Order: sequence, then C-alpha cells, then structure tokens
Amino acid sequence: MQNLPDLEAWVIFSRVAETGSFAKAANLLGISQPTVSKAIARLEKKLGTMLLYRTTRKLSLTPTGEQLRERAMQLLADAEVFESEASALAIEPHGVVRVSAPMSFGLRYLAPLLPDFLARFPGVDVELMLTDRLVDIVAGAFDVAIRIAELGDSSLRSRRLCAVRRPLVAAPAYLERHGRPAHPRELEQHAILTHTNLPTPEYWRFRNETSHDEHAQSVRGRLRTNNADVIMPALLAGQGIALQPEFLVWDALKRGELEHVMRDWAIDDINVNLVTPPGMLRTTRVIALLDFLVEHLAHAPWAMSER
Repeated sequence: MQNLPDLEAWVIFSRVAETGSFAKAANLLGISQPTVSKAIARLEKKLGTMLLYRTTRKLSLTPTGEQLRERAMQLLADAEVFESEASALAIEPHGVVRVSAPMSFGLRYLAPLLPDFLARFPGVDVELMLTDRLVDIVAGAFDVAIRIAELGDSSLRSRRLCAVRRPLVAAPAYLERHGRPAHPRELEQHAILTHTNLPTPEYWRFRNETSHDEHAQSVRGRLRTNNADVIMPALLAGQGIALQPEFLVWDALKRGELEHVMRDWAIDDINVNLVTPPGMLRTTRVIALLDFLVEHLAHAPWAMSER
C-alpha cells in the first residue's frame, strides 16, 4: 500500500493552492485545519520536496508547488466528474449540450437529426451554433464541435467520424458548352466557383490516382464564397466548375444534375471530426450525443469509413 498515490492529500493540496489558506481549504472541504496541515506535510514527505512556503502571515506555493497545482486541480475535477458519472449510470443523461458546427453541414445533416436525439434523450437540451468560423470551444464553453478539416496539434480531444471526398464537379450543360478538362492545367480555360475556406483557395493541389503525379493549379473564382452551399445554385445552373465536399453533391451526382470530372485527379479527402475540450472524462449527455452522431452519420452515403 506504500506505493499507492495519496489521493486525499492531493485533493487537499489542490484546495489549499486554490484558496491560499489552510483554514479556507479546511472550511471548503469540511475537515479540520490540523487534518489539512497533516495531509500537506504527508505529501511533502512522500515527494521529498516542499510544496508550500509557510509564514505566520502568508502562505505561498514553491516552484514545485506551482508546477503541480494545475495537475492537482485537474485530478480533483476529474474525480468530481467521475463520481457524477458513476452516480448517473442508473439515470438518463440530462443537462445542456452546447454544439458548434459548420453552416452547410449543420443545416443539412445535424439539424434533421436533432428531433430524434431530443426524443431519445428527453432530459438533454441542445444549444447549437452554426458558423463556418473556427471557434475556440474552450473559451466558447462548447461541449462538442464538428470540424471538417485536418486538425493541428492541440490538447483538444477528437473522434474521427468519417472521411469525405471533394470531387471536382460541374453541370452536364456547362461541360457540353466548354468541354471536359482532363488535366488540372486545363482549368485555366474554365469558369471556377471557389470555396474560400479551403486551406489554399487560390491553389488547388491535385494528385493523379494512377501515376501519382502531383500538380498545384492556380485558380481564380468567378464566384468566391466562404460557404459551399452558396456555390450550389450557380453550379447547377451551369455557370462553372467547383470542388465541393461530397456530402453536398452526392445526391445531385446520383441524379445526373452534376458530373464528376477529371476522375483521375483528386485533392486529398478531408476528415469530419467530433472535437471535445481537453480532459479524460466526458459527461453522459456529451457521450450520448457523440454516440448518436456516429450511429447516424458514420455510414451516410457520402461517408468514407475507411480511407
């Protein structure tokens, strides 16, 4: 038992670090001040270093104490969530889930699912914000964000929902008038409809699926917009060629209203990710929503389960 962590002492230390006082920590925890003092001394002895400077007038953290403060407070927060989750196993999830999602995806695929989710989990409320802007989910107090992008290094937790192709498409009437490009360089002669939220909207980077050649093509859009749905009317009306996520065009392709051109050339697929704030534990209401979205979207007609 000697090697087991002294979890009680760590919790007491986190409260002392938070309040800056043995007395306040004792009052907050509902224990005596000597118990607090003994726990800190016990922890310092086990670590072989001081965590606190003590004087008759002031209590402050040592450099080691400063380094360990955040981890101790996270330990307490995780324990509180763990106890809450354990006690909630026998009851339905409840509370508010705050969600951020891209505009087009949210309107087409998330909004239609919400009635079923609310019916399945009557104790859960959903607050949904649709924006094509990359939001800070921690600062914005969001529980879940849907991000259709390659994720950079981050402390955020992510769960890959699926991958999505981004085919080059145009209406058959446009292609009859202007011809079907066979190589990316031929796009210089075509009207381009551009989604400006691409990583490099002015350059489309293609890879040949057969030869594995690569080509970066400069493009200038006749229509430029930060929302892919805005492109659809002009695309269907035969006003140009566009790179569109397959979840927006798969049904139009199936009906023959759009045609996938330059099939030998493609740009990289993009992942649909479910992102949550850092931390090891999630509330039952968040888990319920994540599992629900995977259940309904991971095998959608446009979703690529395997890359």
